[in-house]
Formats: sequence, structure tokens, C-alpha cells
Amino acid sequence: MEWRNIYRGMLMGASDVVPGVSGGTIAVLLGIYDRLIEAISGVFSREWKKYIGFLIPLGLGVGISIVSLSKLIEYLFEHHEQATLYFFLGLIIGVIPFLLHQANYKENFKGSHMVFLFVFAALVASMAFLETGEPEAWEGSLSTGQMIALFFSGWMASMAMILPGISGSFLLLLVGVYETAIQAVSQLQIGRIALIGAGVAVGLLISSKAIRYLFKRFPSHTYATVIGLVIGSVFVVFPGFPGDLILCLITFIGGLLVAYLLGKVEY
Repeated sequence: MEWRNIYRGMLMGASDVVPGVSGGTIAVLLGIYDRLIEAISGVFSREWKKYIGFLIPLGLGVGISIVSLSKLIEYLFEHHEQATLYFFLGLIIGVIPFLLHQANYKENFKGSHMVFLFVFAALVASMAFLETGEPEAWEGSLSTGQMIALFFSGWMASMAMILPGISGSFLLLLVGVYETAIQAVSQLQIGRIALIGAGVAVGLLISSKAIRYLFKRFPSHTYATVIGLVIGSVFVVFPGFPGDLILCLITFIGGLLVAYLLGKVEY
């Protein structure tokens, strides 16, 4: 068991609770993105034993973080939304140099790779202009339609979770079930958590195989796409010009510093 993955999972879980911040981006920053995709894709293969020791502590860390931090994230967004988003903004921007280094972009990126980078950056950035609204959490017993919606929302969110730059929480917000999901976690509503979790598990398995194939067959184009997704997410997370300039500047620098320190440790 790679118990070091517990803290890595906690960082990923914390980001997955926040709309606009991708767990995949954190996995890239931590230097485990390729291994994560390979492990999820291979967990049902004949070599499952070599992957399970990687995934169990990582999943444990994600679970601990989501359960323990859901209330904290709710509090921070309610009372210090801009400062919190500026921290994540610094974290995301801090990821980009490590990504470029990992892709060896100076040697590997040609014209077509830059096209991929800019197209996917623009695609994710365009999500900043989508109207999400603030739907209320579903109360009482769920209808069959709501149960199906939660399952497929988990499926959709999981595919976004492992794509750097695209936030699973943000997609939940777009389809109107984010408040329901956060409430389910913070209040330990087991039935709703199980529905979302089942969708997440199915989505992770399917999407990880596709991403693993792309990294093997088209590594430079896939890296260009990933970097574009991360750059585009900067525009999604950007909360506007700060009201409290000093506090937001401190949290932004804090995010950059955390990205730098994690990158130094992991690389």
C-alpha cells in the first residue's frame, strides 16, 4: 500500500468539492496523473493487485477529504468566496509550468499541438459564461427520475474529475444537483451518496480507459489538450476583481506557493 497517497487523495478530494477546480488538475500537480489513469483502467484486469495498493489509500484520502471538508468548503464559500477562489486560482496557475515541463513542450509541441491547446482552453473558458443559477437541494424522498438523474450526474462528474481543467462539481452545478450532492455528503445521506457513487465508479472506469489509450497513442496531442483544459479553467475559476484586495492577494500567492512546494516535493 502506498500510504503516501492518503494525503494526495485528500488534496484531490478537497478540490473535487469546489466548482471550477478539477481533481485531475491536482493529480497532475502531484505527479500521479498518468499512474491514476493507468490504475483505474487496470483495476479489473488480471494485474489488478498491483493497482489496488495505489488506489485504496488514494480513495481513502478522497473520501476523508470530501466528508470532512464539505462543511468547511460551504463555510468558506459563504463567508470568503472570493478569497477562496483566488487561492484555487493561484493553485491552478502554479500547475501550468509543471505540465509544460512534463510534456517537454519545447521539443514536442508543433503547430497542431498549439491548435489543440488553444481550442480546448477556449472550450473550457466558455463555461465561465454559462448561467448556472442556484437551485435548491432536493428535499424528502426522491422520485425515480431524480434517482436516475443522480446516478448519471455522478457518471458525468466522474469523467470531468479525471480531466484536468474540467471540474466535476462545476458540471453538477450546471445540471442543478450540486446543492443536493453537497447536502447528501455533509448530512451523510447514504442512499443519495450511493447513487452518486455508483455513477462515479462506472464513469471513472469507462473514461479512464479512453484517456489511457489517448496518452499511449497520441501523447503530445493529449498533453496539449490537458494543458489547454487547465488554462481554460483559470477563466472559469476567476471570481472577478477582488473586493478585499489584500486578502485575495495573500490567498492567491498562497495558492502559487502551495503549487510550487507540492511540485518540488512530488517531482
